[in-house]
Amino acid sequence: MSLQRKHFDILVALASSEEALSQRDLEKITEYSLGTINKVYRELDTDGLVESGRITAKGLEALEPYRAKRAVFIAAGFGSRMVPITLNTPKPLVRVHGKRIIDTLLDACLDAGIEEIYIVRGYLGEQFDQLLYKYPMLHFLDNPMFNEANNISSAMLARNLLSNSYVFEADLLLSNPKIITKYHYTSDFLAIPKDRTDDWCFEVKDGVILEEKVGGENCWQMVGISYWNEEDGKKLVEDVPAVYTGPGGKERYWEQVPLVYKKKNYKVEVRACKEEDIVEIDTFRELKEIDPAYDV
Repeated sequence: MSLQRKHFDILVALASSEEALSQRDLEKITEYSLGTINKVYRELDTDGLVESGRITAKGLEALEPYRAKRAVFIAAGFGSRMVPITLNTPKPLVRVHGKRIIDTLLDACLDAGIEEIYIVRGYLGEQFDQLLYKYPMLHFLDNPMFNEANNISSAMLARNLLSNSYVFEADLLLSNPKIITKYHYTSDFLAIPKDRTDDWCFEVKDGVILEEKVGGENCWQMVGISYWNEEDGKKLVEDVPAVYTGPGGKERYWEQVPLVYKKKNYKVEVRACKEEDIVEIDTFRELKEIDPAYDV
């Protein structure tokens, strides 16, 4: 069954709680008015999706089409700005305070119930085998083009896996695993609201991404974590190769397919996170600032 947004939000709130929730609780969590909560809750109750402040088995079944079923990690690149540490170690496997960067993302996926996980590897790819000791469920895709094409070449390899799927840049250090969520109403991209940024960012209207660009004011700074619903995942199967094989296609970043070159085919929402939730360590100097063990 297809859910309206308010019904979805209330069901997710109930599914995320171990305890029964009152309608006052739901008002605080969802930020809908109490009148809206009362009306929607009655409708859900009538349909057998909720009972006594809890989600029912039928309610969980209604959420199933919105569940994140897999994750794809883009992990093939060299990480040149992290030299010298990346001369012998792929950037996602670099340890920060003793923990590999990619582990922070993998652990968050498992916490969200996502166990079908693919890693697209390239540079020093065999080193990713070490992950299998802790994460035996991982699948690897080897990208032979990592040295001559941008990360769209990794999306080419994984294009049939992008429905109901997260896509991660694998070099992000996650501090708040709760931003990796189990249910998504539509395709979305994590981003941080900013007064000003020189980084990649989004122009957003009514919660929908209108434009991807470098630098801006009153915009949303892009975080390299996105989610793609079933419908959009099927479109990407066609659109990624169309861009990749077009003029200059190998130079593209993969997310430019749905956000720039084929954006008329997609309606991607922005999903807010905070500066402290996640860090992209771009340079060796930044690594030393975060983990003084490297400052020797």
